[in-house]
Amino acid sequence: MPKKFIQRLLPDPRKIKGAGSLRIFGDLIHDPNYWHLNRRSASGAFAIGLFVAFVPLPMHMLIAAALAILTRVNLPLSVALVWITNPLTMGPFMYASYKVGAFLLQQPAQEFVFEFSLAWFSSGIMNVLPALMLGSTVIGSFAGVIGYLVIRGMWRHSVRSAWRARCEARRMHKSS
Repeated sequence: MPKKFIQRLLPDPRKIKGAGSLRIFGDLIHDPNYWHLNRRSASGAFAIGLFVAFVPLPMHMLIAAALAILTRVNLPLSVALVWITNPLTMGPFMYASYKVGAFLLQQPAQEFVFEFSLAWFSSGIMNVLPALMLGSTVIGSFAGVIGYLVIRGMWRHSVRSAWRARCEARRMHKSS
């Protein structure tokens, strides 16, 4: 069942509630509705977490937490999912986002050479930023929708299977 599987993967709520970065939300994070796991809250958390994971902005966890609170979905799941983009995966995700954005803007992909200087940051990043932001938004939206639909489908399948198993067990019990 997806609920039990997801609950095993989630971090301890006490650790998340005690996180210093989430203190800006005050008592809101102590609302039990943000910690409840059902089909709606899990699928919404997947949509938010996967979308925010692709947004090339700092403070992913805070953005995901704010959106989870705003939409009343599972807070720890949406915060945990942003970590699919980590220092190991960030480069390939950003490169793919840039390529998608450049394709959608119908502009040729530019040579990207990183220099650690203020001059490069002010000029170099501005050349790739429009394509990167567009690509990130498109890929993040696509990932969020796919995550939402997959979790909804898995949850529905799991509930139907459990229901059929209970009906079969009752029928077997009556026939014996």
